[in-house]
Amino acid sequence: MFNKILIANRGEIALRIIRTCKEMNIRTVAVYSTADKDSLHVRFADEAVCIGRAPSSESYLNIPNIIAAAEITNADAIHPGYGFLAENAEFSAVCEEYNIKFIGASPDMINRMGDKATAKATMRAAGVPTVPGSEGLLSSVEEGLKLAKKIKYPVILKATAGGGGRGMRIVRNDGEFKKGWDSARQEAGAAFGNDGLYLEKFVEEPRHIEIQVIGDKNGRVCHLSERDCSIQRRHQKLIEETPSPVMTPELRERMGQAAIKGAEAIKYEGAGTVEFLVDKHGEFFFMEMNTRIQVEHPITEEVTDFDLIKEQIKVAAGIEISGKNYTPKLYAMECRINAEDPGNNFRPSPGKITNLHLPGGHGVRIDSHVYAGYTIPPNYDSMIAKLIVSGQSRAEVITRMKRALSEFVIEGIKTTIPFHLRLMDNEKFKEGDFTTKFMDDFDLSGL
Repeated sequence: MFNKILIANRGEIALRIIRTCKEMNIRTVAVYSTADKDSLHVRFADEAVCIGRAPSSESYLNIPNIIAAAEITNADAIHPGYGFLAENAEFSAVCEEYNIKFIGASPDMINRMGDKATAKATMRAAGVPTVPGSEGLLSSVEEGLKLAKKIKYPVILKATAGGGGRGMRIVRNDGEFKKGWDSARQEAGAAFGNDGLYLEKFVEEPRHIEIQVIGDKNGRVCHLSERDCSIQRRHQKLIEETPSPVMTPELRERMGQAAIKGAEAIKYEGAGTVEFLVDKHGEFFFMEMNTRIQVEHPITEEVTDFDLIKEQIKVAAGIEISGKNYTPKLYAMECRINAEDPGNNFRPSPGKITNLHLPGGHGVRIDSHVYAGYTIPPNYDSMIAKLIVSGQSRAEVITRMKRALSEFVIEGIKTTIPFHLRLMDNEKFKEGDFTTKFMDDFDLSGL
């Protein structure tokens, strides 16, 4: 087992990793930017090293500084959390070069799943259902038009290096194709330095459902059931739950086995998530694989009584997985609490928290790095807490979530708590009747 792990991240996920390390008697090193000197992960780690100024490029994305911090503290492993360098093949390779264990995917795994066109081809070869579309990148508008007619509109153009909804355009007929092609390429080139596009059939009325997988060094993979992440805004998740309201034992078995097939195809090691679109007929299609821990991992932990961070660390240390597939025993839901103003187009709201009261009680969990007097910097993601609630039924979870949200007091900044409270009262949401387009018609007035 590792003696000391450096956490190459910040905020709640850094604190989450530190907690598990302490329970495993592993020493920890926090790295931080000058903007995060007062963050709790810095306070609770055994050691802390400043790695640069506030901009991510000078700190949390600065590979030489992070490696230097690991060397001077004699860390024998690095946990990247999520975001930043968690799915960076170069960082994984550099860790290997310096004989520091990267608690995540290998460079090859990251590369094969990081490029969407390559990932789709890999999954198709493994027998995982994929959305009909181009075999690889499109070479021209003419090639795209020909394929769109073959698989029938609507179709969607996607940037191969995309993320966060950028470089994506829905096209419903021949007349819209050229305009969609030009704008998607321009946006992708500006955002990612890569304007390559591929084309897929656009799945209408989709739900976004992901399967949590764990793999070990021997190529064994198991799954820990699903999470429904369909409530999104601009392709950013707002709330997640498990089990999905539309899941059946038969569909879970098929999706779980498909996720395992895909992970086994790349000999996946560690915690990962295979993401699918599920249409209104119950057919599912591979979307992408995230080769890291997910923001929403706590809801899986709550329904399976399984510490995913601990499992990541154990697998990285060479310990075999149990090989058991899990089915949820309870229901759980996570609300992402962001420092944003939902009544003003979710505008970021950094600043000082003047008063804070966290909810509690049976079935309530908070993952957060903030406290009264803490100043939220404007340099990073706006998520400041995750409110996780579990219970015996979905109805009980919604009632408990509403109660917990009503107790959650954060003053001095705007947060998304009022939005989540309204969501808990929405009839369609309570009935489980929603798709990834749910937020298009959601009433945000008066928040």
